[in-house]
Amino acid sequence: MSVRNVAIVSMAFVAVAVAVIANPAMAAETYNLDPAHTQPIFEVQHMGYSLQRGTFTGAAGKVTLDRDARKGSIDVTIDTTTARTSDPRLDTIVKAEDFFNVTKYPAMSFKSTALAFDGDRLVGADGTLTMLGVTRSVKLKVDNFVCGLHPYTRNPMCGAEVTTTIKRSEWGMTKGIPKAVGDDAKIIIPTEAYRE
Repeated sequence: MSVRNVAIVSMAFVAVAVAVIANPAMAAETYNLDPAHTQPIFEVQHMGYSLQRGTFTGAAGKVTLDRDARKGSIDVTIDTTTARTSDPRLDTIVKAEDFFNVTKYPAMSFKSTALAFDGDRLVGADGTLTMLGVTRSVKLKVDNFVCGLHPYTRNPMCGAEVTTTIKRSEWGMTKGIPKAVGDDAKIIIPTEAYRE
């Protein structure tokens, strides 16, 4: 190759490199859930008098986002043995066979089938929830989705609040319906995740 051709190729390479730097495409990014700041909350009606809440302290999973292509995936597992309420006696009840049956089913999981975006902002997800050995379709709403840098560590991260409402009887959890405990269970998941 002549010196002139080498120079042309070199200039072309530099031009491409500058264009890529100036207009970077958002490649798919994977984020790992932070269990300290991802604690799912469940909320049910108690005897028609009040809303009672509990939490799970063991959540783990990955979220992959390609915001340019508006695609991605969510794969989350919740350790049901970490269920807790405001009272140890209630903890025993919700972990028992009639409710989460944590001895037989120590985990529940959500796997997405499609994500919904508004521009490059995640606003929802369709997928399947597996609980008590039953897998059914659910829709998640995603609010307050934001990505940036952790203010102290400067690590890339995203956060959001995820919500859905299910009928627990559809997963075979029928104890207390309809008088003692409502069938509708609202799930709220404040979540934070760090990029791999």
